[in-house]
Amino acid sequence: MAKSKLLGILGGLGPMSTVYFYELLTALTDAKCDQEHIDMVISSRATTPDRTAYILGKSDENPLDVMIPEAKKLVAYGAEVIAIPCNTAHYFYDRLAAEIDVPILNIIEESVKRLREDGIKRFGLLATEGTVKSGTYQKYCDAHGIECVVPDDEHQRMVSEIIYGEIKRNLPADMKRFGEISDHMRSLGCERLILGCTELSLIKRDNKLGDYYTDSLECLALATIKACGKRTILPSDN
Repeated sequence: MAKSKLLGILGGLGPMSTVYFYELLTALTDAKCDQEHIDMVISSRATTPDRTAYILGKSDENPLDVMIPEAKKLVAYGAEVIAIPCNTAHYFYDRLAAEIDVPILNIIEESVKRLREDGIKRFGLLATEGTVKSGTYQKYCDAHGIECVVPDDEHQRMVSEIIYGEIKRNLPADMKRFGEISDHMRSLGCERLILGCTELSLIKRDNKLGDYYTDSLECLALATIKACGKRTILPSDN
């Protein structure tokens, strides 16, 4: 087992997703006492400009103006590896990584790896409009020969309403609407759905969704535990 590393979490994107990521890291680490868990420092800059608004050209406030200084603060504190519990923020991954001297895990790459390991060839992406329109998932899928299917405009609006109109407002997700979206994606031949927004990860947690849904936040958590030199509690992932 590798030497334990100090983790830096670039969070607040949104805040509840960061809370759940911390919970997943704690729950999925094979630890028998406090001292066997991951040492970490968390930056939760909730005031970071909206990633989707910038990507779609609806705002000129660049999230990198906050993300880069915050990541550098994590490194200055001693972080040896960084995780970002937000899919949309990975639109900025390459530019951020070029500014930071420690490895940054990639939630999208880890999620696509999981699909490849599970033998999935065609999946549906449920994510923010920023993630969908920027093609960040498609970039990694092409490298693994996996087809990424996105919702039509009507169903993408429904996904966005669940993310921004409900979960980010601390309201329960409309599961009837979520079911309609899932049925739409199944009709397109999707073998699996990726919850490609960490707000949607909360739906899986709260509603006990089955194996048809791959949680990007869980994929990142498992990869983070390993990168920090710890073991996961899932035997198949050790």
